[in-house]
Amino acid sequence: MKQRLQVLIDTAELREIQRIAKARKMTVAEWVRTTLRAARHSEPTATPERKLAAVRAASRHEFLAGDIDQMLAEIERPARSSTTTAPTSSPSGG
Repeated sequence: MKQRLQVLIDTAELREIQRIAKARKMTVAEWVRTTLRAARHSEPTATPERKLAAVRAASRHEFLAGDIDQMLAEIERPARSSTTTAPTSSPSGG
C-alpha cells in the first residue's frame, strides 16, 4: 500500500529541486522518491554494536592458516620463475 508524504520546504529550495528534476527529465515526485531511496540505502543496516558482536563471534573460531614465510615464498615463486625462464633474444636477431 502506498502512503502519501507531505514535506514543507521554502520556495527557493523547491525551485532548486524543480530545476534538478527537470534537468534529469524527471518529475519532482520521482526525483524525491529516487533521492530518498538513495539516502536510505546509504544508511548503515546494522548498528556498530551488532557489527562488533559479529566480529567478536568470528574471532572466537579457529581458521587454518599456513606458515607466513612459506605463503610469502609461494607468492613470490611464480614471479621469480617467470622472469628467470623468459626467453631471451640474441643480439644478432636470430
